[in-house]
Amino acid sequence: MSEGTMQRRAQRDQRNQQAKRLSRVLVCAAAVPVMLVAAGCSSDSGSDDGKDKAASKSAASKSAKPSPTVQAAAYGKLPEPCSVLSKKTLEDLAPKADSGKEGASNDTATRAGCSWDSLDDNGVKGSQFRWLSVSMLRFESDASRGEGDKLARDYYTKQLQDAQTAQGAKSVKTAPVSGTGDEASVVRYDLKKKEGTFKQQTVVARVENVVVTVDYNGAGLAGDKTPDADDMVKDAQKAAKEAVAAVTKANTTDTDGAKSSSSPSASKSASDSKSSSKPKSSSKSSSKSS
Repeated sequence: MSEGTMQRRAQRDQRNQQAKRLSRVLVCAAAVPVMLVAAGCSSDSGSDDGKDKAASKSAASKSAKPSPTVQAAAYGKLPEPCSVLSKKTLEDLAPKADSGKEGASNDTATRAGCSWDSLDDNGVKGSQFRWLSVSMLRFESDASRGEGDKLARDYYTKQLQDAQTAQGAKSVKTAPVSGTGDEASVVRYDLKKKEGTFKQQTVVARVENVVVTVDYNGAGLAGDKTPDADDMVKDAQKAAKEAVAAVTKANTTDTDGAKSSSSPSASKSASDSKSSSKPKSSSKSSSKSS
């Protein structure tokens, strides 16, 4: 191989190496702007995400409102339903009744009732029938439905309407009743059956968040005379007044500020507490001073 040929080959190899180095430089130079653009996009994206999150959080905080609260109901329990009427009242209204029949209830602190049947059978002279019922319904305050006393007022109105539109009722009359709870009314009407004419009295009363309903009806059977409706209205009002008083008593506080309770254990604890608070006898110190 001649010297000229070798020299040309060396120059060609040198140019190839320079071209390769130039190519690498151009590739790297082109990669730098791409990286900068990507970094810029990434940075802008992060900034926008942060703004979006902050805006969403602000909107959520503005839309979030505190849960509405309602005043707690005044009364939290009901009395024993078959004990709301005195023995004297039961003797007057249902003289031949045995012990009361308590109504079925899944929660006696919310719904309770008792009824009495009385049949005074005088044989061929006829007989007198009486039926007495006391029912109580207590309403709790609820954020979605409203306060307990408002719910009780709504139910009170409904009970009156139901009594006034009873099936088969004749000569319906409604009158307010004073001195019985926060509000009370009596609905009276005649109800004719094959056994005779029944005189029906329904007293609906509300005290705080509790509604008391007293149903009292009577009839003279087998030819006996029909009972006097005015007397029966007075008796029904008396029963309603006693039932309302029993509801109030079951929810009142004693002189020490504790809820009244008929529980023997509660009474015993209160008695023990009072006895332990009494000062000890000073007879020992007196004997020493003597």
